[in-house]
Amino acid sequence: MIKVGLCGTIGSGKSTVCRMFEQLGVATYIADDRAKELMNCDKSLVEKIVAAFGSQCYIAGVLNRQYLASQIFADDSKRLLLNSLVHPAVCRDFCCWAESQSGDYVIVESAILFESGLEDVVDYTVAVVVPDSVAIERAMARDGATREAVMSRMAVQIGADELRLRADFTIENITLESTKAQVESIDRALRDEIS
Repeated sequence: MIKVGLCGTIGSGKSTVCRMFEQLGVATYIADDRAKELMNCDKSLVEKIVAAFGSQCYIAGVLNRQYLASQIFADDSKRLLLNSLVHPAVCRDFCCWAESQSGDYVIVESAILFESGLEDVVDYTVAVVVPDSVAIERAMARDGATREAVMSRMAVQIGADELRLRADFTIENITLESTKAQVESIDRALRDEIS
């Protein structure tokens, strides 16, 4: 089973691209969504989070996201500590999930594919990129966020130029028609690799 990692900056349209791959019959794993689930249901991970950040991280067995966010956004070392706990759990979970899938290949979508270690468990990487101005406008419209808030989130992510250099495939997500053609081209290339 070929594993493909899909990444991109905030506002690049990763979710749209994932849906296009799904329409071609490709199973997709959304790392951010699954990380949130694992932080509630993976007993070992829950124990590590409580040991690192205190019992107030959970209220009646449910992750207290506001409290944890207040801890990690105020202190980079705490954010890195949380990532060092969550990312390995997500990598393990994705690999188990991938083994249970059928099809020629699967996709893991992660905004922080290269930062999280997921690049080490995939065979190919796809970067979804747009000009920063487009990404900012899309993220502001989607999240109701200020330009400053979006730009501060972008500042801690790998930029589009570096993603282009690091990824095996790049999708320039400007128009839906063009993006769909690029997705279909990558799909053919990956399936040809298998056959």
